Amino acid sequence: MKKDFLRRWIDGEYDPFDRLPDPQPGHDISRDEERSLERKAAENVEHRKDTLRIADREGRVFRLGYRLLAAMCCLVLAAVFLYMTAHITAYGTENPRAETVVERYIEKGLEETGAVNAVAGMILDYRAFDTLGESHVLFTALTVVIILLQADRKNMQSGREDYYRIRFEQHYPTEKDPILRRVGTVNGCLILLLGIYIMMTGHLGPGGGFSGGAALGSGLIILTTALGDVTMDRLMTQKRFRAMVCAALCFYSTAKGYVFITGANGLENIIPKGNPGALLSAGLIPALNIAVGALVGCVIFGFFSLFRQGRIGEVTTDA
Repeated sequence: MKKDFLRRWIDGEYDPFDRLPDPQPGHDISRDEERSLERKAAENVEHRKDTLRIADREGRVFRLGYRLLAAMCCLVLAAVFLYMTAHITAYGTENPRAETVVERYIEKGLEETGAVNAVAGMILDYRAFDTLGESHVLFTALTVVIILLQADRKNMQSGREDYYRIRFEQHYPTEKDPILRRVGTVNGCLILLLGIYIMMTGHLGPGGGFSGGAALGSGLIILTTALGDVTMDRLMTQKRFRAMVCAALCFYSTAKGYVFITGANGLENIIPKGNPGALLSAGLIPALNIAVGALVGCVIFGFFSLFRQGRIGEVTTDA
């Protein structure tokens, strides 16, 4: 039966895409059965043509709707930006509202936030909502880069590639250089300690979550160069990396959400501010600095790791 099926397929007597029934060997097809098969084949052809026409029409409608929606969004954003620009105080003129805000930051910042560093009190207390949006922007950017560039066994071009061979054989093995390995390990650890110090004392002096996170990301990059990708993949696994990012962002959102709710409803904030100048002071600001620093450090290291993989399409492997 299989040989007869293959012969008829090669001779053009049977098209598997027409979904025609396969007659039994030795069975003669009558004229009525042949007409029925031809009619079913014609119906299948017409059905495919109708399906293609519908899909093409739906595709045109979708593309048109997408372009109209995109144009409307751009127009709305442009109108909002123009409206806000028209109401901005002209350069060189006095703005009483801005002067009032500046005076509030300087005169009552230490009393209301408990942070000696006025900048930390401003971005993590008075304007913490802006910092929350910036943190979500970083998280969104990292998520998009992971979707587009992450190379693993789930998005390889075929099932025969060796993931670690593709990823790691594209670069010079810097971890095999003894000088670079020792110097990079020491410097990387020192930079990590510096980043932790900057985050922990950001409410007392210059520093904070963003600068401390930049130091953490730099330290992780140096350690990756010194120890190699394989070792860093074991220390900073994808699961651990994503858990740190999500935990930092969730803590920041939950903590400031509590402050937003209490402040908007005139409720008392039960979190003590402590003694200004002490390490454990300024309420939630030290913890928020740590959360922001962890997020920024993971984002910087994540960008480096993903872009370090190179272009997968340019690498070939043996079957």
